[in-house]
Amino acid sequence: MAASVENGGERWLRVLRIIGWGGAGLLLLAPLVAMQFTDEVDWTASDFVFAGLLLGGLGLALELAVRRGRDWSHRIAAAIPPGLAFLTLWINGAVGVIGDENEPANGLFLAVLAVALAGALVARFRPAGMAWAMTAAAVAQAAVPLAAWGLGLAPTHLIGSPEVPAFTVVFTGLWLLSAGLFRKAAG
Repeated sequence: MAASVENGGERWLRVLRIIGWGGAGLLLLAPLVAMQFTDEVDWTASDFVFAGLLLGGLGLALELAVRRGRDWSHRIAAAIPPGLAFLTLWINGAVGVIGDENEPANGLFLAVLAVALAGALVARFRPAGMAWAMTAAAVAQAAVPLAAWGLGLAPTHLIGSPEVPAFTVVFTGLWLLSAGLFRKAAG
């Protein structure tokens, strides 16, 4: 019985892997196709390289999360941070969260990723330590709009726009979800 469950699990992971890498390839092709039909999409070679590195990094991180995860809570907990890093970099590179992509306050989101990565390295990627690292990332995420305002990096009307609190709440919640799942994985 265990062998059939294991084989079914392996098959399911293989299907997810094909969907994931295929989806990444299609996502990378989408702007190329769009550029054939509209002038509003204007990617340069460096844009494609940046997107390819982001998608490739995300894919590799997800592969590691699935392979090294002890159980599904551990795997999901480990998959959330690379997904958040990808979205943070993609959104800030494309349109920005606070104002546009050139607004200096958006650089503070890199500090959130640095907190998560530093915490993960200190925790040596062990679930109990990762729970603390992801909690620290959540606190850093929640602090970004306050830091941007306090440091005078962005005008108040940009920080108070509806996108900033929504982004902050959703991403803070996802960091906390990862922390909770790591706590569960730690036992």
